[in-house]
Amino acid sequence: MAVQQPRPFGALIGCFFQAAACSDSHCLDMNGQRVKPRHLKSPRCPAPRANGMRSGAGLVLAGVAAAGWVEWCEVRFSGVRGERLSQEEAERERAGTAGDRFPFSYTMDVLLYFSCLLILFLLWIRVKGLEYVLIHQRWIFVCLFLLPLSVVFDLYYYARAWLVFKMCSAPKLHDSRVRDIQEQVRRWKGEGGNRFMCTGRPGWLTMSLGVGKYKSTCKNIMINLMDILEVDTKRQVVRVEPLVNMGQVTALLNSIGWTLPVLPELDDLTVGGLIMGTGIESSSHNFGLFQHICLAYEIVLADGSLVRCTPTENSDLFYAVPWSCGTLGFLVAAEIKIVPAKKYVKLRYTPVKGIEKICEKFSRESKNKDNYFVEGLVYSADEAVIMTGALTDDAVPGQVNKIGHYWKPWFFSHVETYLKNNREGTEYIPLRHYYHRHTKSIFWELQDIIPFGNHLLFRYLFGWMVPPKISLLKLTQGETIRKLYEQHHVVQDMLVPMKCLEQAINVFHDQINVYPLWLCPFILPSNPGMVHPKGNEAELYVDLGAYGEPRTKHFNAKASMRQLETFVRDVHGFQMLYADCYMTKEEFWEMFDGSLYWKLREKLKCDNAFPEVYNKVCLAARR
Repeated sequence: MAVQQPRPFGALIGCFFQAAACSDSHCLDMNGQRVKPRHLKSPRCPAPRANGMRSGAGLVLAGVAAAGWVEWCEVRFSGVRGERLSQEEAERERAGTAGDRFPFSYTMDVLLYFSCLLILFLLWIRVKGLEYVLIHQRWIFVCLFLLPLSVVFDLYYYARAWLVFKMCSAPKLHDSRVRDIQEQVRRWKGEGGNRFMCTGRPGWLTMSLGVGKYKSTCKNIMINLMDILEVDTKRQVVRVEPLVNMGQVTALLNSIGWTLPVLPELDDLTVGGLIMGTGIESSSHNFGLFQHICLAYEIVLADGSLVRCTPTENSDLFYAVPWSCGTLGFLVAAEIKIVPAKKYVKLRYTPVKGIEKICEKFSRESKNKDNYFVEGLVYSADEAVIMTGALTDDAVPGQVNKIGHYWKPWFFSHVETYLKNNREGTEYIPLRHYYHRHTKSIFWELQDIIPFGNHLLFRYLFGWMVPPKISLLKLTQGETIRKLYEQHHVVQDMLVPMKCLEQAINVFHDQINVYPLWLCPFILPSNPGMVHPKGNEAELYVDLGAYGEPRTKHFNAKASMRQLETFVRDVHGFQMLYADCYMTKEEFWEMFDGSLYWKLREKLKCDNAFPEVYNKVCLAARR
């Protein structure tokens, strides 16, 4: 009787538990002080702690036992199956069909393996608790559950958007949906209007780190508007609903030869969020912020009426809407400028060393109108790579880099190779790949969630599922992880005048020491509204994006962030409102110009209809 040899799957399970034990261990730094493991946003651990080793030993023993059980099952069932197969093969040989083996046994192998994995994982959760696993081995939960769910989400929304646009049903549905929103507002008013209103979109679906507490106390107005309504190539305008995201926009517009002048990087950023908050891209030094490429807004006001505002029609409302965070009315549609697209971005990488040279080079390239794109990644206090790009339809053979493919390295790590090798370089990147160059790795945040995510093997096997949806990460993070992020993690975008760039980098280094730093230039027109330059003329600004774990020994979330906010106010800069805001109400209105905003609040009778913007974005308003 031919008995199959045991497969090495049991050994794999043993390795799995050993790896979990290692990552579970608490650690000591070189001075003997306790530090958190890397997956809890702390430095790499040099030495395991004793009690961590004991708990790890328990997991190893469990892994050995599990491995032995799986091996026994494999031998036991493969023996029985081998006996049956040997009889079947003898019959087939007599019938001349020995080569046609029924795949049932192999299917059972796969099912057995995955069943064992699932059972062991569920038992582990049962013993340790779900919150423990989510905190200490979050990558397991992300890889097994959130990545597949993210794929399903994307497939559904992209298929839906494509079908709706092709069937031309969006404009008809749009009108009826807007009437429904108006009816909800009028019903709220008829009931006495004793509560503020806000959109009914769940807080975990937004791009801000926190979830607004006001969602549970305000009257939720359901706004199901997520379609591209019209593309008018003669007027060079696209009309969209507020929940359309950048992934939808690029997929459609690029396919017909058009694009947005300013197209923020992450797929899940919505038009509504980019207008009511703000948005920026490496082309913003030519076109301004996302609000500056918008031509018209359609708003449902507190009385249920629908108004259209442009720079010449209801202009005060047009300029007051950006940065208002939905506190003047409900955005139901927007008209946005589009421009002809080209196939590639010719991107040049230039490593620069020395903070003075970095700032001088970045400022000079940002003022050069021949550069369609300008971006900088600062990897340390005196090392950076400055990138400049131009649109083109022609590419040099051998220099095309399709960085958007799932098996490609994460963009920020690819850029760093030019710094490590101290060489300049030029590549041709397909336009849509360039637009979403930071999506796969969520800039560089994914390295803290899936530490091995940029490994070649992981990229080839599972890279097609990356990244996990930010909304799902928020939904499953739990209170403990949220507090850890708040105390040991920074996600901030600060907008400061270009002339203050060197000073800003130094302040960021002293207060948080987070690298890489993202540099993105933009021109800020002298328009009315909450955000404008100090003088009466347009001024060149730069966005400093800090995303990651602070490495300063004295870091304290509240104190350090308040120091940054004070610096930004002093240089007449601005803080993006999706991030944690530690300012007092008085400090907030010192940073932002509220003159037009408050005038519109009174004129449109918003005081009893919508919370004011500070009460939606301050730290106390989020959890």
